[in-house]
Amino acid sequence: MRKLWQDAKHNFGNIGIIFILATVGGWFIFMILLPQLIMIDYSFRPLLPLRKIGGPEDVYTLKNYMVLFTTPLHRAIFFKTIWSSIIVTFVAFAICYPISYYLAKMARGARFSLLMMGIIIPYWINELLRLFAWQLILSDVGILNNILMFLGIAGEPINFRSGNSAVILGMAYAYILFMIFPLYNAIESLDSNQIDAARDLGSSWFRIHRRIVIPHAKPGIAVGCIMTFMLAAGSIAAPLLLGSPSSFWFTQLIYTNFETANWNQGAAYAMVLAGLCLIFIMLMLKLFKVSLKELTK
Repeated sequence: MRKLWQDAKHNFGNIGIIFILATVGGWFIFMILLPQLIMIDYSFRPLLPLRKIGGPEDVYTLKNYMVLFTTPLHRAIFFKTIWSSIIVTFVAFAICYPISYYLAKMARGARFSLLMMGIIIPYWINELLRLFAWQLILSDVGILNNILMFLGIAGEPINFRSGNSAVILGMAYAYILFMIFPLYNAIESLDSNQIDAARDLGSSWFRIHRRIVIPHAKPGIAVGCIMTFMLAAGSIAAPLLLGSPSSFWFTQLIYTNFETANWNQGAAYAMVLAGLCLIFIMLMLKLFKVSLKELTK
């Protein structure tokens, strides 16, 4: 730590270090810490008319949190959001793992550049426009239904947006970069000689990935799963654009509370979602047996 401080002092000087620390500290305090503390404060206070705020009725209570557990519909939406976000994470991993491995260990030269550009370029377009594109593809008169009916596979348009499938598909596509890059970085650091040696000794591809590649890529898998799950659980655009009334997301419930000026209830639900994400992070670290230090390497 002392060496790091001395290096920073040598490179930036005392004024530079003070400016950097003030910028980082100000960002952390005013953009992260204070908003979270205000949300926590709102979540424990009852919804009162303006004239009663600060009065004897304005006391800390767990009422806003208990609404989730005493309202079957809200509870069902909450657990459905958790389960659907896990499915999005699994689908994204299933799609991105072979792509990441191919980019890290097999693609070379122009092929690597072409594939990387093909993955990145679509994400130069705003997420809302990409979700609108999926809406056009999956609609009753969309491209997919037209192809299925032209081939005779479907006799009438299929309502792909009736459940959660369209939302899950749209989210898995929207967040694959957050899964691909951590996986690619982890797999790319693996010595290819280990794979070659295992192959020469007769190991199957499944065994090579199970015993060599995946154990080495655990930090990348953990980061990718954490980022994808948190983005999926906190998404509101995808459920709004691709979902149906039956695919109502927990974030939409939070948004509805804030929109109707019930900030206290919305804050409580937002803190529940934030707590869920923290629990998921801890579970991923435990499952893949990685530490926070390993994730930041």
